[in-house]
Amino acid sequence: MTRHPLRAALLAAGLSLASGAALASPSVIERVEAQRSGDSYRISVTLSHADTGWDHYADGWEVQTPDGTVIGTRVLYHPHVNEQPFTRSLSGVIVPPGVTELVIRARCNVDGYTGTPYRLRLTN
Repeated sequence: MTRHPLRAALLAAGLSLASGAALASPSVIERVEAQRSGDSYRISVTLSHADTGWDHYADGWEVQTPDGTVIGTRVLYHPHVNEQPFTRSLSGVIVPPGVTELVIRARCNVDGYTGTPYRLRLTN
């Protein structure tokens, strides 16, 4: 049986991509807290991600209204390999009148926004 070099290379690349996808894990939002201060909120998000270093890490999260309007974005500028889960906050989030629930989505620098969005009911 003669092996075709291009076919072998494509097969190896496909297997490599498939195994990488199986190892990838989304950013997981563990907890969210909203603290009202005047007309705005401070949103604190605890998330976990299998950060491996600069090549793959959780790089942010966003706050949305239920209709998908982004009202806040928190950028994470470095990996948190040895700090999992971790909490970061965003102050000055203005919630439109009548909105009683927020949706928080986490992202990583490789996969973008993945995982289950977190829904937070505002109580104050």
